[in-house]
Amino acid sequence: MPASAKKAFALRLDPALYAAIERMAATELRSANAEIEVLLREALARRGVAVKPPVAAKRGRPPKEESRDAAPDVR
Repeated sequence: MPASAKKAFALRLDPALYAAIERMAATELRSANAEIEVLLREALARRGVAVKPPVAAKRGRPPKEESRDAAPDVR
């Protein structure tokens, strides 16, 4: 599966609207793209449209796989 399973598309916005979204995003420590997604989810929820919550990205290093042949560390 690709790194991002999100749908990418071009969105044309009025510059003043985009500037307002950027200001809101900065106060919430989000990107403008993430802020637009939050605003859309909130608007859909107000209209009674159910949308699954986003799947959180896994962060950090994956856990080490233990080798089946490795002897246990006994001290």
